[in-house]
Amino acid sequence: MELKQRAKAASSASDTTLKTLAKQLVQVRQQRAKIQGAKAQLGAMGMHATVTASQIAAASAIGSVTEGMKTANKAMDARATAKIMTDFQRENERMQVKEEMMDDVLMDVFDSDGVEEEADQLTNQVLAELGVELDSQLVGLNAPTSKPHAESEQEQAEQDALDDVLPDLRSRLNAL
Repeated sequence: MELKQRAKAASSASDTTLKTLAKQLVQVRQQRAKIQGAKAQLGAMGMHATVTASQIAAASAIGSVTEGMKTANKAMDARATAKIMTDFQRENERMQVKEEMMDDVLMDVFDSDGVEEEADQLTNQVLAELGVELDSQLVGLNAPTSKPHAESEQEQAEQDALDDVLPDLRSRLNAL
C-alpha cells in the first residue's frame, strides 16, 4: 500500500526509496513462498513419520502373532492330530455305511412292490371306468381297454347288486 502511494508521489523512476520498497516487497513474497514450501515439507515429513509408526506397530503385532503360532505348534502334536483325523474319517465312513443300510431297510419295509403294483392297477381301473384312453394322449403307454376282472367274489357281488339297481335309478332320473 505504501509502495503505491510512494509511486504516485514519485516524480521519476530513480527514486531510491521507491526502489528499496520494491525490493523489500519482492523479498517478502519470496520468503512467503519459501515458508509455504517449508510448511508443506514439514507436513509431508509428519505424514511419513505417522506411516512409519503404523508400519512399526504392524510389524510388532505380526511378531506377537508369530510367537503365538510357535507356541501353538509346540503344544500341538502333529502325529496325534493326524491320528485323530484318521479316526474321525473312519468313524464317519462307518456312520455313512450304517445310515445307508438303515435307509435300505426302511425303503424295503415301507416301499413294497405290491403296493406300487396295486396302485397302478387301481389307477388303470379308474381310468378304464371313466373311458379315458391314454394311448391317444400319451405315446408309448399301454392303457387298459376294458375293465379289469374282479379280484374277489365280494367285489363281483357288489357289482351285480349295482347292476340290478342301476336300471331303477335311471328310470327315476328320467321321470324327473
